[in-house]
Amino acid sequence: MQRVLTIAGSDSGGGAGIQADLKTIAALGGFGMSVVTALTAQNTLGVQGVWEVPAEFVKKQFDSVASDIGIDAAKTGMLSSSEIIRAVAARIRRWRVRRLVVDPVMVAKGGSPLLRHDARDTLIGELIPLALVVTPNVPEAEVLAGMGIADRRDMEEAAVRIRRLGARNVVIKGGHLAGEAVDLLYDGRRFYEFSAPRIETPHTHGTGCTFAAALATLLARGKDLPAAVGEAKGYVTEAIRFALPLGKGHGPTGHLAPLLRRAERYDVITALRGALGILKRERVGALIPEIQSNFAYALTGAVSPDEVAAFPGRIVRVGEDIEAVHDPDFGASRHVARVVLTAMRFDDRYRSAMNIRYGQDVLDALAAARLDAVGFDRAEEPPDVKAREGSSLEWGTKDALSRCGSVPDAVFDGGDVGKEPIVRILGRDPWEVAKKVVRLSRLLKRP
Repeated sequence: MQRVLTIAGSDSGGGAGIQADLKTIAALGGFGMSVVTALTAQNTLGVQGVWEVPAEFVKKQFDSVASDIGIDAAKTGMLSSSEIIRAVAARIRRWRVRRLVVDPVMVAKGGSPLLRHDARDTLIGELIPLALVVTPNVPEAEVLAGMGIADRRDMEEAAVRIRRLGARNVVIKGGHLAGEAVDLLYDGRRFYEFSAPRIETPHTHGTGCTFAAALATLLARGKDLPAAVGEAKGYVTEAIRFALPLGKGHGPTGHLAPLLRRAERYDVITALRGALGILKRERVGALIPEIQSNFAYALTGAVSPDEVAAFPGRIVRVGEDIEAVHDPDFGASRHVARVVLTAMRFDDRYRSAMNIRYGQDVLDALAAARLDAVGFDRAEEPPDVKAREGSSLEWGTKDALSRCGSVPDAVFDGGDVGKEPIVRILGRDPWEVAKKVVRLSRLLKRP
C-alpha cells in the first residue's frame, strides 16, 4: 500500500485540511499519514481561530513518519508562516520526497486568510521549487503569477509564469471562472485541459485540499501526471456532486461518495438478479410484450442511462417462463432507463421500472390490485419530441406524472404507428416492482 503524507492544518469541521486529506487518501487506496502545521477552530461558516504548531514540532512529526514508515508521495496545504514553510522545505529535502504536490493555500472558503502576507515570498522561494506539481486555484494563481486571470489565455500565461518559479508542473484549477469547470495542466512543453460540468452547489468546502490529496495518492500509485490529474478531477467532481449539506454555510464534499458509489453498483446488480429470480419462479411469461421486456434499477442520484442497470438483450418469454439473455449491466437500457430517470425527477426514491404487456386484461388487473395507473397518448406528442431519437418515453412519462402529481404504480400508453402499446411498472426498488408484477400475474391466471 502506498504511503501518502499530508502536511497541512487541522480543520475541526472535518471538511478540509488534514481531515479531508486523510479521507481522500483512504478512499483512493493509500495509507494516509499527517504532519499537522496548525490547529483551526473552523466550521462551515468560516475560521474562528488559528493556533500554529511550533516549527520544531512540525519537524519532529515529519522525522517520526519518514524515519519509520516512509513516504511515497506528499502534499502540502496550510503552511501559515515563513518558519513553518522553511521547516517543511528542509524536511522534504532531507528525506528526498520526489512526488510532492504543493497546494498553495492562502484563503479559506469563507474568506479567512490562512497564509500570512509576509510568508508568500518564502512559499515561492523555498517550497514551490521542490514541487513535482503545484495546484493553485485562480485567485492563488493570480498572486503567484502577478497578473489577473479572466479566461483560458490568461490561465496559460499564468501557468508559464508559475512554472518559472521552479515547479516542474503546474495545474491551475478553473473553478472560479464562469462556464464549465476547466483545469489546465502545464508541463513546460504542452497544455492539457480537463473539463467537467459545473455543479451548482454551495457545498464545496475543502475541494482544493481534496484535489491535491487525490493527486498525491494517484501519483504514489504510479499514475503518470496527466492521468493522475484527470482521475483526481473526476474524483473531486463526484465528491462535489454528492456533497454533504451539513452546517449553515459551505458544507463539505462527499469524500467517500466515489467509494460508496462503486459499492452501490454491486448492490444494484445484485438486487436486479434477485428480483428477476422471483419473476422466474412465478412464471410471469404472459406479461412479457412482443418487444420483450427490460427491468431497470438506478443508482442513487442517477442522471444518465449509464447510471441505470438493466438486462442486455432484454428479458424474453419462453412459454410461461422468462429468461434473461445476459446478467444485468449499467447502460444496458435506454428506453426503460429514461422512464426511471424521469420518475426520479419527480420523486428520487423511485429508482426502478419494468415494461410489461399492454391489454385491457392488464388494465383490469391493475385496477383489481388497487395499483394506480396513469396513461399518456402518443398522438399528443409534439413533433419536435417525436423527431428526437429516444425522447418519446421521457416526454410521455413526464406528461403522465405531471398530471398525476406523484409517481404512480404504472404508466401506460396505447401505442402508435410502429409503436407497441406498453405498461411500465414503477417502484422504489426491484423488489417492489417484482411484487407488483407478481400480483398482476396471479390475477391474470385466475380462472
